Amino acid sequence: MGEFCSTEREDRLLIVTIERPEVMNALHSLASAELGEVFDAFAEDPEQWVAIITGRGDRAFSAGNDLKYQASGGKNVPVPSGFGGLTSRFDLAKPVIAAVNGVAMGGGFEIALACDILLASDQAIFALPEPRVGLAALAGGLHRLPRQIGIKQAMGMMLTGRRVGAEEGKAMGFVTEVVPHAELLQAARDWAAQIGECAPLSIRASKDVAMRGLNHASLQEAMSQRYESVRAMAQSADYIEGPKAFAEKRPPNWQGR
Repeated sequence: MGEFCSTEREDRLLIVTIERPEVMNALHSLASAELGEVFDAFAEDPEQWVAIITGRGDRAFSAGNDLKYQASGGKNVPVPSGFGGLTSRFDLAKPVIAAVNGVAMGGGFEIALACDILLASDQAIFALPEPRVGLAALAGGLHRLPRQIGIKQAMGMMLTGRRVGAEEGKAMGFVTEVVPHAELLQAARDWAAQIGECAPLSIRASKDVAMRGLNHASLQEAMSQRYESVRAMAQSADYIEGPKAFAEKRPPNWQGR
């Protein structure tokens, strides 16, 4: 356990918990730096295939930037991987699941938007309230939210700072699934298990191609690109193991290489 977060390994799964419940899991730069180190290690470890991030307690996933710490003149350190160690991390091929257990506002919402799958407790609340305190959601929220739900719905949140519940978030399109509060972490484990049934290099290629494809203006341009992740998948032992296991009517034994 670190100073600001804890980690738990369950086979190929890494569960990361923000450990600042006394401030609704708000983060200062020291906490973001610690989370950045956790996700650096996750990215580099070939034995870790999927991660879940959540917050300690029943009240908050993360209330965002720790404004009281900032106002007090607390120490500030640069975090190249962004808020929560995730919002500026554009090269992570492994999937990350956000298990949003309560309030996800400002930077907390931006962390969740940076994840690949967003599971919300039925008690979750989302908002980008930065304009209400003279700030702006510059850790990716102003870019990710319009891309994920469309400009008009996004503007409705970004220009008002209004709060959106879990069910409305699902209807808008940024929430993958809403689950009863007590079942949230198990639901995240279930999603991770479904991902774990698939070939890890296929999962990473799928994420990589989908995300990088968004950089191109047309479908034709996106499909015509050469992706290193696809080459790695096609040259892997798992590329042979998958069809072989199917033909032999047995579960595949994925190696991740």
